[in-house]
Amino acid sequence: MRTARFTLDPAFTVGEVNPRLFGSFVEHLGRCVYTGIFEPGHPTADADGLRQDVLDLVRELGVTAVRYPGGNFVSGYRWEDSVGPVQDRPRRLDLAWRSTETNRFGLSEYIAFLRKIGPRAEPMMAVNLGTRGVAEALELQEYANHPSGTALSDLRAEHGDKDPFGIRLWCLGNEMDGPWQTGHKTAEEYGRLAAETARAMRQIDPGVELVACGSSSRSMETFAEWEATVLKETYDLVDHISLHAYYEPHDADVDSFLASAVDMESFIESVVATCDHVGARLKSEKRIDLSFDEWNVWYMSRSQAEVAALDWPEAPRILEDSYSVTDAVVLGSLLIALLRHADRVTVACLAQLVNVIAPIMTEPGGPAWRQTTFFPFAQASKYGRGEVLDVRVDSPTYGTKKYGEADLLHATAVRAEDGTVTVFAVNRGRTEPLPLEVALGGLALTSVVEHSVLSDADPDARNTLAEPERVAPHAAGGTTLDDGRLSAVLEPLSWNVIRLA
Repeated sequence: MRTARFTLDPAFTVGEVNPRLFGSFVEHLGRCVYTGIFEPGHPTADADGLRQDVLDLVRELGVTAVRYPGGNFVSGYRWEDSVGPVQDRPRRLDLAWRSTETNRFGLSEYIAFLRKIGPRAEPMMAVNLGTRGVAEALELQEYANHPSGTALSDLRAEHGDKDPFGIRLWCLGNEMDGPWQTGHKTAEEYGRLAAETARAMRQIDPGVELVACGSSSRSMETFAEWEATVLKETYDLVDHISLHAYYEPHDADVDSFLASAVDMESFIESVVATCDHVGARLKSEKRIDLSFDEWNVWYMSRSQAEVAALDWPEAPRILEDSYSVTDAVVLGSLLIALLRHADRVTVACLAQLVNVIAPIMTEPGGPAWRQTTFFPFAQASKYGRGEVLDVRVDSPTYGTKKYGEADLLHATAVRAEDGTVTVFAVNRGRTEPLPLEVALGGLALTSVVEHSVLSDADPDARNTLAEPERVAPHAAGGTTLDDGRLSAVLEPLSWNVIRLA
């Protein structure tokens, strides 16, 4: 079999990895919050009702920015409902997911959750620009961030939070191009509203970072035109524009599914081109970065029927996809795509964190466990910090119905501050191992620290309540580094992490 090859050289780089690339997403959807991260009465729950077993896994996962409270949920969100004494908070119908929201977990609980994850966990708050607007966004900003001496900042202190929350990163609505979104708007309508909101929020704090809504997906008929219109209104007022993408196999076409990152990389490059075109038209020297704040493998066709059948329950079991080894390899490839564009993708949020299309699963009153997709994310977050090296693969290809000829090898590499290098690589081939050779020009590397691989003889193997540890990464043998050349063999259908020092 032909060998896949590439060269690493410290003179050729993509850019620094922003820690926010390893963000996640907590939405009031299904069991993400209730019996997910928050379950008073659970054997591991702390005084705030947060599950310690889940907190431990979230820390292990390496999550940074956590987007909240939605998602589609935010377009009907009344922030006032989520603050103050829990017993006084109202119950509301959530139109997005046909559920009843109790508001037992709200803004203060979200901030407490982040603080317990650790100092690297950063809030990423979305404002409701669907059913609400500028005034409500400013009220939320004042309540959350103003130190003291105003009605809303003093109300926060009265509610038990004397110190401001310090939210720097804000999303200006969610998927406002989507007809399913409560308060759906045209690009012109949304662009004007986003600009007005951004301008006002910057009057309170010029240092806020703002994310404008991009298209809900690349498949939207208005894709690119939407971005161009919104950015024409907001270019000098926002810092990022959002991208959302979910992938699943269609018609049992696993080969195309394994090449999903081909679409993700093309999507990123198209949005970059649109941003830069608008900047050129406006004669601006500013650069808009990308916030890929929803991405994952999601069996969406299955979920739509689940939601349609709901009759306003509390925290229903919906969107609880069980992920296979194949799904984990695809997710790893999507992580590689994000890293390969770290110069422009500076925020990314795996959607979602717990139970709902998530790397972590829980059982009410019972255990929490890692899905197969947990491992690529945790390893990328741990070892993918530093400078991304430019990787141009010379790889054998295979045929796909959706993307034509695709490389069997998908790879990137990150050089840490101490000079160590981690190679992330996926073999998309389902039946054959893939020999890999990497020339390490100019890198003072002499040893293989570890070659970890996630693969299985059964590509449908998964971790479940009954078998929570069925799938885990294992050590690969035979990987060598000799005279500036790395040699390895990538197992069929595998996610690989090769650490070099």
